[in-house]
Amino acid sequence: MPRDLSRPAPLPTVRPSVRPTARPSVRPTLLLTGGSGVLGRALIDELVPHYDLLCLRRTRSLGDPRVREIEGDLLAPRFGLTPRAWYELALRVDVVVHSAAATNWHIPPAEIVRTNILGTETVLDLAARADAPLYLVSTAFVANTPSEEDRERFPGAAAYLDSKARSEQLMRESGLPGAIVRPSVVMGDSVTGRIAGQQGLTKTIGAMVLGQVPVLPGAPEARIDMVPQDYVARAVGDLVRGGVGSGEYWLTAGRQAVELREIADTCADFAARLGLPRPERPRLIPVEAVHRLLLPMLEGTSLPRSVSRRFRYYAELLLVFQSELPFDSSLGAPHCGTRLTHADIRAALVRNLESWSEDRSARPAPRRGPVAQTPTEVAS
Repeated sequence: MPRDLSRPAPLPTVRPSVRPTARPSVRPTLLLTGGSGVLGRALIDELVPHYDLLCLRRTRSLGDPRVREIEGDLLAPRFGLTPRAWYELALRVDVVVHSAAATNWHIPPAEIVRTNILGTETVLDLAARADAPLYLVSTAFVANTPSEEDRERFPGAAAYLDSKARSEQLMRESGLPGAIVRPSVVMGDSVTGRIAGQQGLTKTIGAMVLGQVPVLPGAPEARIDMVPQDYVARAVGDLVRGGVGSGEYWLTAGRQAVELREIADTCADFAARLGLPRPERPRLIPVEAVHRLLLPMLEGTSLPRSVSRRFRYYAELLLVFQSELPFDSSLGAPHCGTRLTHADIRAALVRNLESWSEDRSARPAPRRGPVAQTPTEVAS
């Protein structure tokens, strides 16, 4: 991929030859990017007992007294710091975890690629200067190479996968110690169900509970690989604390992944538990039929725009997240967290639904306009 010439080339790597003799703490300093994200919040919980945690933020404070913050722009040379501040940061940092990424598939694809690749380049430069190992958070879905048809229909998702694959390649080419970690879909906490922000999965299962998903793209037996955020964070923490200096780790459910029909049935059972009408299982349509029939039909359909937009969203989400074969999983391997069972995932899904329900109950009732909304138009 050609370099964006509008940005200055990175400065030559110069590793500081001297580190300060006096350290304010005996604990090593870890720089974390993406601390405000869903996984980032879980990583803070996991890492803060063992490291002096330094979190990069752009403007808004994380509001977490357990960490120190450095204001900077991930896409700017040296994070936008002065040469002196950049040099001092390199002297301070002992290990780097790069979790920040553009994950919104609805922004321009070129912006997704630029953000994720340039961000990785800047972090690689810092880690080289600091002589620090780097742990790069990628995604398990780099295993799904987008087809040309996928690229045309879902350019945002394709750009995201391309940028992650390129970031991994940059890490390998750098020769830096550290590891690449590949989480699959990150769920809420396995115990509390809590999650820092509503992701695609949270929105989808909530809509299924409310009976707002009459059709889903995917065969009933299609596996949806998802892992609770605390399992992912624990695996990353174990790799960092263990000083693992190489390798690529799949933080996935693997053969323990639940099937799409199991998710639908769990959502229906939960709706009944809440006293809501038990929704019918969504009609599950194989991926091939979605590509060949449904998506082309939607292009000329007279369905309400909200219905068409919602189905396209589910199609994009599930066509990326489904795989013909389960991913391998590194969970439970030495220095890589805890093994995840099928029962663990089913239990975590219920806890995620409980948390979603509590959040929904705590929200103020929506203001009703003069025109009633259809069920498919009510946000979940």
